Amino acid sequence: MVASILMVGACIAISQRQIWRPSTFIVAGLVLTGSVALMVGGFAGLSHVPTERLGGLSLTLLLAILGNILSLPLAVLLALGRTSDLPFIRTVCTGFIEIIRGVPLITVLFMASFMFPLFMPSGTNPDVLLRVAAGIILFSAAYQAEVIRGGINSVPKGQIEAAQALGMGYWLIQTRIVLPQAFRVVVPPLVNSFIAIFKDTSLVTIVSMYELFGSLRLALGDPEWRAFYIEGFIFVALIYWVFCSAMSSYARGLERDFAVARR
Repeated sequence: MVASILMVGACIAISQRQIWRPSTFIVAGLVLTGSVALMVGGFAGLSHVPTERLGGLSLTLLLAILGNILSLPLAVLLALGRTSDLPFIRTVCTGFIEIIRGVPLITVLFMASFMFPLFMPSGTNPDVLLRVAAGIILFSAAYQAEVIRGGINSVPKGQIEAAQALGMGYWLIQTRIVLPQAFRVVVPPLVNSFIAIFKDTSLVTIVSMYELFGSLRLALGDPEWRAFYIEGFIFVALIYWVFCSAMSSYARGLERDFAVARR
């Protein structure tokens, strides 16, 4: 419970744009790291919990945060690569995006959990939580990259040509002119991707990791809890609704702020 509260608090702090500072993101990262440490234990008298035994709301939040935050920088690079004038980079990024988007998330999780260790050196077996998180990050990045690419293509070419005429380099053009305008356009579909990943974390049950919904199904296997299955499903649905509605409300606020800035 404490870990879940810390993760939610870190996300709320990051969402407050008026306090955005480098120190804000550093502190939020430390809080998220501390949340993971509390979940795993093994210090200060806390018993060690193997990652395969983690579960509940804290696991759902952890996978959703990692899948949405860490995938965004990768998605930006993939989107820039797919719109690049360099054929090799464009081909590699396009191939990655199309391959990942061409399979369901459940297949990516299965490959990350069961197939990936087979390609590792003998005796090397990365933690299952890391493998699952990496699969979600790659899957989310592929979808977000296409959303961001749409925003990049919406920026008028005349602005890019004007920046080039002024002698601005590629990365300066992208970071100061193209990407700020692109992100204003893609806020709604990008938040849809965030919400989808938050809900899709329920698929990790296929690799025997019991997040929020998986924990409910596990509890309903107990005869003492089986009679309360309706209440359990309603409670879990309410939690999903609260978090998804909060993300949607935040996105609408960003849209209003961006509309005022454009006017």
